[in-house]
Amino acid sequence: MNLKSGLLALAASTALLSPLAFADKAPIVGLITKTNTNPFFVKMREGAQQRADETGVELRTFSGRFDGDNESQVQAIENLIAAGAKGILIAPSDPVAVVPAIDRARAAGLLVIALDTPLSPADAADATFATDNYKAGVLIGQWAAQTLGDKAADARIAMLNLNSSMITVDVARNQGFMEGFGIDVNDPNRIGDEKDPRIAGQDVTSGAEEGGRRAMENLLQRDPSINVVYTINEPAAAGAYEALRAVGREKDVLIVSVDGGCPGVENVRDNVIGATSMQFPLQMASMGVDAVIEFAKTGQKPQASEGLDFVNTGVELITDQPQEGLDSKRSAEGLELCWG
Repeated sequence: MNLKSGLLALAASTALLSPLAFADKAPIVGLITKTNTNPFFVKMREGAQQRADETGVELRTFSGRFDGDNESQVQAIENLIAAGAKGILIAPSDPVAVVPAIDRARAAGLLVIALDTPLSPADAADATFATDNYKAGVLIGQWAAQTLGDKAADARIAMLNLNSSMITVDVARNQGFMEGFGIDVNDPNRIGDEKDPRIAGQDVTSGAEEGGRRAMENLLQRDPSINVVYTINEPAAAGAYEALRAVGREKDVLIVSVDGGCPGVENVRDNVIGATSMQFPLQMASMGVDAVIEFAKTGQKPQASEGLDFVNTGVELITDQPQEGLDSKRSAEGLELCWG
């Protein structure tokens, strides 16, 4: 099932589920996010609430006190089991530690959908709704290579990753960029085993602006000729730009990223970031609510998108320098779709 057909199927299955359809007792859907302050999860909650209001289900929302707060997420799962919820949508803070609680929820008959971050193992959830992070990386890699043209053959590339833990999102975006740029990725499940001489170096950022600045400074010391910068997300890209500006290199280096937050899209508009791949947390959560409704109605669980082991919730390339044969949207349109 591709993204379009999946959306149509979910829409058709819930079209008749008006608030009146649940007049006796509205099904309970739980949404558990990593935090309640990160704009990505704020938009996710907004999407879930909007769809819950449209369909008449009762949405109960929970979050960790901080990113990595597994204890709060486990307590939220127990609360939803006790409340008789029909399903749980969860962006897991700890994809491994939360699994025993997820097992208890599924044993109690709840549908469990991981949002954005797969559980470990992934099949501990009934389904995962997420961005195709590999494709997100491919898109910005292709854009960078096409923008450079013949100069791509002699590029000097800095890779600004998340951390050293080899988590799924970090690896997928990194390796997708490599493929899109035309680099042999060797083992697609590992960062850093490539032999391409165009890779000037790799460093970690913790997905933060300060981390991006520090990593960029480190790599510039190693190779001042860097002219392409891949970043795990847009805050890291903003930090990299500041480091480049400090040495007068901000105008002759391409920076690419992934996220689609409004500050990041504004940075595309302002020529800080050349291109970014936008993900859609609102749609991710909205589709999740629809899937729980379908499960409550028919017992049917969501099916992965064609060729993937998760339900693809979409990704769009955002740039004001479009390249021939590469679908993209300009920053003005991106600002109408962004989050945060």
